[in-house]
Amino acid sequence: MSVHFTRRSLTRGITAATAVATLATGLAACGGNSDAATTTGAADGTVTVGQLSNGAAKQTGLKVSEVKSISAELPKSVKSSGKLEIGIGALPAGFAPLAYVGSDQKTLTGAEPDFGRLVAAVLGLKPELKNFTWENLFVGIDSGKVNVAFSNVTDTEERKKKYEFASYRKDNLGFEVLKSSKWNFDGNYENLAGKTVSVGAGTNQEKILLEWKKKLESEGKKLTVKYYPDRNGTYLALNSGKIDSFFGPNPGIAYHITQSASTPNPTRNAGTYSGAGASLQGLIAATAKKDSGLAKPLADAINYLIKNGQYAKWLAAWNLSNEAVATSEVNPPGLPLDNS
Repeated sequence: MSVHFTRRSLTRGITAATAVATLATGLAACGGNSDAATTTGAADGTVTVGQLSNGAAKQTGLKVSEVKSISAELPKSVKSSGKLEIGIGALPAGFAPLAYVGSDQKTLTGAEPDFGRLVAAVLGLKPELKNFTWENLFVGIDSGKVNVAFSNVTDTEERKKKYEFASYRKDNLGFEVLKSSKWNFDGNYENLAGKTVSVGAGTNQEKILLEWKKKLESEGKKLTVKYYPDRNGTYLALNSGKIDSFFGPNPGIAYHITQSASTPNPTRNAGTYSGAGASLQGLIAATAKKDSGLAKPLADAINYLIKNGQYAKWLAAWNLSNEAVATSEVNPPGLPLDNS
C-alpha cells in the first residue's frame, strides 16, 4: 500500500468519525444502488446539490442541460444506455463532506455524488450511483459495473497503467485553526516557526510536516509536532490552546469548519498545501477504465460546468472553493511512480 493510498484511506477514516447517520443504512451490499430518492437531472434541468447534507452544505439548485456536442463524444455503448453508472467508494461509514449517507438514512450525498450528477446532466445521462468499499470501487471499474468513479481518487502515474483520468479538484491538505487566530500558512513553511501543530501519525501530511520541522531546525527555528489518538483529542487541544493548528486532509477540515460554526470555538482554514508535496499539485480526477473513451467527454463536461459557473457554485455549497481547478485535463501529470 502506497503512502498516498494510505493517506486517501485515512481521509475516509478521519471523516467517518464525524459523518452523521452513516451506519446501519441498508447500504451494506457492495455496489448497491443508493440514488433512488435523490433529485438528479430533474425535468426542468435542475440538479440539487447539498441535499440531505445534515448541515455540511448549503443546498443549491443548479440548472444544467445536456450539451449535445459533448454527449456526442460518448462511447456508443454508454450513450445508448441512457445512464452514467457512477462508482463511489464510501462503504462502510462514508467520509463527510465528500460522500456519505444523507439525513434520510438512505440517499448517498456529498460533494462527490453531487458532482457526478452534474456531469451526467451535461452528458444527457441519468446518473446511477453505486456505493462500494474503497478497494471494491476499482474492481467495479475493472469489471464494468460502473463507467466512472467520482470518489476522491488521486491521479497517479501508477494508476494510469489501468485507468484514464479527467481532473476536477485539487488534492489538498489544510491547516485548521481557531477562527480567532491571526495566523496563516501562506504556502510558506517558515511561517510554522514557533508553532505547535497536530498531525496524524503515519500519514502523508506527517511526512511533509516532519520535513519542514527538519528544515526549520537547520535554520535554528523550532516547530513542535503533537499527536493525539483521535480527532476529538485534537480538537480539544486546539480549543484549549495546546496546539496552534491541525494539519490534515482539506475536505475533512472543510467539514469540521461547518460543524464548529455554531459552537463556542469555531474554526477556519488557515491555508492549503498540495497533498503531493512541493514537486506537484496533486489532483483528484474522475476515473474510468483505460481506453474506455470516457476521459475526454468527462473533461469536456467538467470544463462546461467550470465555464458556466455551476462548478464554482458546487464547490462553494460544500465549502471546498479552495480546491478549485482552472480547467479539467485529460490524464494530467500524476504522482510519480516513487510516490503513488
